[in-house]
Amino acid sequence: MTRPTHRDLPDIRLQRAYDDPGANDGYRVLVDRFWPRGRRRDALRLDEWARDLAPEPALIQWFGHRPERWDEFRQRYGAWLDEPAQAQRLSELLRAAGDGVLTLVYGARDETQNQAVVMREALIRAAKQQ
Repeated sequence: MTRPTHRDLPDIRLQRAYDDPGANDGYRVLVDRFWPRGRRRDALRLDEWARDLAPEPALIQWFGHRPERWDEFRQRYGAWLDEPAQAQRLSELLRAAGDGVLTLVYGARDETQNQAVVMREALIRAAKQQ
């Protein structure tokens, strides 16, 4: 079995829900459990809302976007995403995007420490296993 090259990995982008959608966003998926405040559904131009893949409320509350908790949040949420049921859903998202772009839309202010970052990592792991 050959390992995928960098070119074979999916193009997975992250975008804040408060930024306007782009023409080249491809398949757009909201990855928050709760709808972003003040945003209308039509303004987000979503193809899917994957709230079933969002972190559980207790984990979100525990994390509280505290930088000192990021590593543990990333590990716990990433491990949950790697479980069979969630891994299957991640594969479904990859299939839905096909060879195009998959854009994960999130509401967090922090662009480097949020659930979309962890989900992107899990999607890349899932793509490597396909």
